[in-house]
Amino acid sequence: MGDYVKFAFMCREKTRSIGAKVAVVGAGPAGLAATGYLACEGYDVDVYDKQPLPGGLMVFAIPQWRIPPERVISGARELEEKFNVKIILRTKVFAEEPEHEEGDDFAEKKANLEDIIKNYDIVLLATGTWSSKTPRIPGVEARGVTTALEYLYKWRIYEYGYTTKKPPTGKNIVVIGGGYSAIDAAEKALKTGADVHLVYRRTIKEAPAGIYEIERVKKEGVTFIELASPTEIIAEDNKVKAVKFQKMTLGPPDETGRPKPVPVPGGEFTIESDLVVFATGESPTPPLRNTTAEKIGLRINKDGTIAVNVLMQTSIPKVFAAGDVVTGPSRIGPAIRNGLKAAKSMHYWYTAKTGKLISFSEVITQ
Repeated sequence: MGDYVKFAFMCREKTRSIGAKVAVVGAGPAGLAATGYLACEGYDVDVYDKQPLPGGLMVFAIPQWRIPPERVISGARELEEKFNVKIILRTKVFAEEPEHEEGDDFAEKKANLEDIIKNYDIVLLATGTWSSKTPRIPGVEARGVTTALEYLYKWRIYEYGYTTKKPPTGKNIVVIGGGYSAIDAAEKALKTGADVHLVYRRTIKEAPAGIYEIERVKKEGVTFIELASPTEIIAEDNKVKAVKFQKMTLGPPDETGRPKPVPVPGGEFTIESDLVVFATGESPTPPLRNTTAEKIGLRINKDGTIAVNVLMQTSIPKVFAAGDVVTGPSRIGPAIRNGLKAAKSMHYWYTAKTGKLISFSEVITQ
């Protein structure tokens, strides 16, 4: 990766401007990769992001040893210094009064999505997945219950010095889930000096993070419990005291193709805990509600993702979308590829629209 992540890897510096203005909403991996491509093609790009630093979850949630945040920030800085990209931070883009989502702590300003669509030649929506899924079980609203995204984000902004408020800690922390967010939260919890239980409803073989990652944190000191699902957060004075679990067994495949966890009669047990971290998935966060989407003609799928065609183009021709807000939660590599595909399509669409004949087949076959 070198000293920094190079988002504009097609050229060394911006050599021309074609006089077209692009707005990229979201400075995560998809948004920054698209920005680099479009800047090399001569577009004037403005990037909007709600955080105080560019990089999205690469900078504010993913552990530093997986991807050093300073490399991401340096890559974004290169876009500003060599490619005249304008990165507008602490600004949340939404079509109406913004809904509160995780990671909104530093969104001091707001920009209206409809105004952005009106004022730019092309727009890319790459707002990611900033809303955690938590199971609807008794006690889930108690103090001491959080999500992996919120937990990791709070620690990161504390470590960066953006707040002096120390994130919640505990002696006995239970992390629920089997993906990378669960691994990262469990590892972070362990580093705070807590006893950590990582509980997953399937077996280690089905865990999205993979056997290697779970075995790695087990060696570090995390206690891994498989085939167990939470049924209740036990609280006293609205503060977490323990988590009640139901033992599971694996049944026939569900809609994901993985074996479905089935409760084992009588198989209940509890784990004492003063902090519970749910790492049970995130949902896409488009910058508008469904009602507004219908009004302006932008189609949202039932799962909350933005609907796009094979060219990553939304139902509004000049608006494209990429990354996790289109695919659902993914990893950095796929998000970057997705952003590049969208950027190529944006370039071909705009040049075709302005009179240059370029075949779309090149994009379709990517």
